[in-house]
Amino acid sequence: MTYAQTPTPAGALQAQDDPYLWLEDIDGSRAMAWVKQQDAATLQRHGQSPAFARLDQRLLEVLDSDARIPFVEKLGGHYYNFWRDKAHPRGLWRRTTLAEYRKAEPAWETVLDLDALADTEHENWIWHGAQCLKPGYRRCLVSLSRGGADADVVREFDLLAKAFVEGGFVLPEAKTQVAWVDEDHIFVGTDFGPGSMTQSSYPRIAKLWTRGTPLAQARTVYEGKPEDLAVSAWRDLTPGYERSFVQRALAFYDSESYLLGADGRLTRIDVPTDAETSVEREWLLIEPRSDWQLAGRTYKAGSLLAADFDAYLAGHYRTGRRELAVLFEPTDTTALDGYSWTRHHLILNVMDDVVNRLEVLTPQPGAWKREPLAGAPALSAIDAGGIDADESDDYFLTVTGFLQPTTLYHGTLGEGQAQPIKHSPSFFDASKYQVSQHFVRSKDGTRVPYFEIAPKAMALDGRNPTLQYGYGGFEISLQPSYSGSIGRAWLEQGGVYVVANTRGGGEYGPRWHQAALKADRLRAYEDFAAVSEDLIRRKVTSPAHLAAMGGSNGGLLAGNMLTLYPQLYGAIVSQVALLDMKRYTHLSAGASWIAEYGDPDKPSEWAWIRTFSPYQNVQPGRRYPPVLFTTSTRDDRVGPAHARKMAAKMQALGYPADFYENVEGGHGGAADNRQLAFMHALEYTWLWHHVK
Repeated sequence: MTYAQTPTPAGALQAQDDPYLWLEDIDGSRAMAWVKQQDAATLQRHGQSPAFARLDQRLLEVLDSDARIPFVEKLGGHYYNFWRDKAHPRGLWRRTTLAEYRKAEPAWETVLDLDALADTEHENWIWHGAQCLKPGYRRCLVSLSRGGADADVVREFDLLAKAFVEGGFVLPEAKTQVAWVDEDHIFVGTDFGPGSMTQSSYPRIAKLWTRGTPLAQARTVYEGKPEDLAVSAWRDLTPGYERSFVQRALAFYDSESYLLGADGRLTRIDVPTDAETSVEREWLLIEPRSDWQLAGRTYKAGSLLAADFDAYLAGHYRTGRRELAVLFEPTDTTALDGYSWTRHHLILNVMDDVVNRLEVLTPQPGAWKREPLAGAPALSAIDAGGIDADESDDYFLTVTGFLQPTTLYHGTLGEGQAQPIKHSPSFFDASKYQVSQHFVRSKDGTRVPYFEIAPKAMALDGRNPTLQYGYGGFEISLQPSYSGSIGRAWLEQGGVYVVANTRGGGEYGPRWHQAALKADRLRAYEDFAAVSEDLIRRKVTSPAHLAAMGGSNGGLLAGNMLTLYPQLYGAIVSQVALLDMKRYTHLSAGASWIAEYGDPDKPSEWAWIRTFSPYQNVQPGRRYPPVLFTTSTRDDRVGPAHARKMAAKMQALGYPADFYENVEGGHGGAADNRQLAFMHALEYTWLWHHVK
């Protein structure tokens, strides 16, 4: 597979104005020579010291620790885990029983050794997961990536034989979607040839493929349009409720879902295109992302609604003959963080000012029964999920916090409180620090929360090295979580760590996300700047000692703090970032995010996109703080071109811009624990050098 970008008419027009367009040639010899030179220079400056080597080793100890919780997934009678450590850098797919799992040192049975497979096949395989056919759970579709890219190879695997199936289902490398129908059929969306992928680089056509026949003979069940985001098909194999579905993703937040009949007829699940739906047994759950009027009633954006699936498709709810059950309705401070089914119950995870609480709902006529599930300590994150919704009311529950290592509980709804069965180790002395939550008013008056982790004895003298992290997009929430790496790399050095819950995220549901979409994108950056200004006002830190960091969409945020608010920061780290917002729709999977940012090929939208495009906004004659851009050659989601071009442009203008590109790792930036420890050690060493 080649990772070079495909030239487009818009790209050709851009070439005369962009002297760094050649860096978009991902594997090109000229571009890779530049990458190697940049990597060497950055390592020479920041990756050679004894302090860097010590930190690299200490972070690898965290990532490789045998004391980490091995989180599991139940498949049939076994509990499966994918595990990486020092002896198995690529990882082991392994299994055990629940009785063994409860033990401090479970006995594991290896199912697939990825290191041995990679050595045998001379491929740098990276695990991308497996889908197993229930209820027997013998056959699985295993996805493997070369070097960590989103594109992967799919191969059929036999869990009983613990081997790949000779003559089984195999799909070559592509951004593929697969799902079991039965033992001899799968739904597949992949690169079937020219025109079969969307402009966003995802499958446009869903087909039914029969075992033993050529892929070219697979029967089309649905075909989307090139401008769609993606098309997928899957089958719900819940015993007694087997149904097939097709989804046409129109954009990142808009889709159409259909019930696929045995005769091939499609029946649309008639909800707003911005609503998310899921089906469990007889229940249809609906999450509208905007206020929804139905049968004379308005359901608020961010709600969770329930309907009888068959009755809904029959139209009873649209005529007012039945009402949807409102399982959750947001308030000014609450949002739905997620939900999970057990056999007879639904567990809701609700955030209130970014702190979790759990409820258990039980279907019954009229209003569903509600009961609380044991809460978490203050300023922590809690989550619970059903283990096997087909068979039991068992669930796992996790509790974690910035200073509290994760604890895993196991319980059964209706049978008392869950009991702890696994504890993550402590990787730093948390007794020296305290967590606090603060709120600040952004430029337009919006109340924005942030978390601060700081030494208990911190002096408010404006001199504390402070790292502020943010994301601010795609309705993703930043919640309390334990990180041994942050503890060792930053807190132990005397630093303060801050997490900003800016608009664009999901901390207060869809409204919080939609407040920073497209033309309103600057709100996310105003929020982040307001947090920075509050830290400076409170004398926690000062611009010379304050750094900003973010990855992916958060890397775009970091890039905008660099160009829009340079006076607030002493250093910036931008990881696997979007930065050239003029070209982003023509790079890797960028076209899939038009619903988030807008379309720069439309002059009316480029007029406001350019206000948050760091690559276009960096100008000569300004004072920018030092910046480090990190990325991966194998990132086929955002792509390394953004970081390459931004670093090259800033260096040409005489600004202090460092760059490091890992040749593997995909959008995560690293392919294994050793690479991840190295990348983090480099980033934190660089940061500490600039803001201590």
